[in-house]
Amino acid sequence: MIGAPGHHSLRQRLLLLLLATIALFATAQGIGAYRGALQQADAMFDYHLQQMAHSMRSGYLRQLPPGVDNDDDLEFLVQIWGADGVRLFRSPRSLLPQSAVLGFSDLTVQGNAYRVYTLQTPLQTVQIAQDVSARDARARALAVRAVLPVALMAPLLMLVVGWVVSRSLAPVERARRQVAARAADDLSPLAEGGLPDEVRPLVQELNGLFARVRDAFEAQQNFVADAAHELRSPLAALKLQAQALRHPASGLPPDPVAQEAAVARLNQGIDRAIRMVEQLLALARAEGTEPPGASGPVDLQQVVRLAVGDALPLAQAAGIDLGMGPQALTGAAAVQGDSEALRMLLRNLIDNAIKYTPAPGQIDIDLRQDGGATLLTVEDSGPGIAPTDRDRVFDRFYRAADAASLGTAGGSGLGLAIVRAIAQRHGAGLRLDSSRRLGGLLVEVRFPPRGT
Repeated sequence: MIGAPGHHSLRQRLLLLLLATIALFATAQGIGAYRGALQQADAMFDYHLQQMAHSMRSGYLRQLPPGVDNDDDLEFLVQIWGADGVRLFRSPRSLLPQSAVLGFSDLTVQGNAYRVYTLQTPLQTVQIAQDVSARDARARALAVRAVLPVALMAPLLMLVVGWVVSRSLAPVERARRQVAARAADDLSPLAEGGLPDEVRPLVQELNGLFARVRDAFEAQQNFVADAAHELRSPLAALKLQAQALRHPASGLPPDPVAQEAAVARLNQGIDRAIRMVEQLLALARAEGTEPPGASGPVDLQQVVRLAVGDALPLAQAAGIDLGMGPQALTGAAAVQGDSEALRMLLRNLIDNAIKYTPAPGQIDIDLRQDGGATLLTVEDSGPGIAPTDRDRVFDRFYRAADAASLGTAGGSGLGLAIVRAIAQRHGAGLRLDSSRRLGGLLVEVRFPPRGT
């Protein structure tokens, strides 16, 4: 609703401002034209009085000049005195007094105001007067005629401005109709043709948003399909194990030892299913959150300490030496991002390293600065990843060919996918290489300098 608080129509606002501006300037111009016309008419009438007086100064005139004392609207009253002060002529309807003031003057006689001009020569004195009310009426008529073009042009100009504004905003209205008519799953880009330069960036950003939402929908569909496929097998295995516990295949009385082993296998399957579900949820959160640029600065030293503390009991139980590298930074290393997401990233890297590193093994975490960027590396003494598999290990549910031979068949193939999703959200780069110092895998996460 246009009248609701916080809402307004751009078209109505433009029209209101432009039409109000036109009305304001038209009013000011009309007032100026009206006053100017009045002043010009007053000066013209005075000049007329003066010229008529000069036309009579050559001598006594018994017959008045044409146009004098015969205009009902602009009646001129004339008095003429000789050199001796004797009045020689007086208009029949004149009520002017016998005295006179040289030049222009104003008189009021019997409630009527007069504009008077008096001219004296050696032979006579000429006085010509004009009724002020008649002058004002004629001056107002002339002023109205001067204002009339402005009064006629202002509405016409308003109509033209309204048409121009409507035509200029027509592409915006067309884009609005296109969006309103779309189906919920139609995320194709809007047409940018014919849009003004001020609106085109907005439509371009909308198209970018449509593209991101389309990618998110596709990723969600792929994620659901992959998750359903990957969960089907372990859940089916759990069901079979539960049925085997309830109905032994041999038909003999249950063997407590065999039953205990089956329960252990069932618990392991449940643990793997729980771990897979947790990683699926973690991956969904990592891929579905907004970029963490607004989260604020994060101290990677604190993130490393927390992640190492989380994984240390598991590493000790697996016979792995987990700690900081020999050249790691000891001071603060700030990056822009989300501390919990970065903790999840590092924890997944450490868990993968523990899972694939045989005992006794070593895992070192390094944190250092490199040309303004912050480098976080995790390297281990395990077998590493073959170069042919390094481009694919970040895909969901992909596991390297050597994983089964290392006794890691329980992995879900989601750890590095989570790492990649979190790194992309933070604008960080990922690189896999061989560890020259420990001989296993080296994972490098390069965070860009803050503010870039």
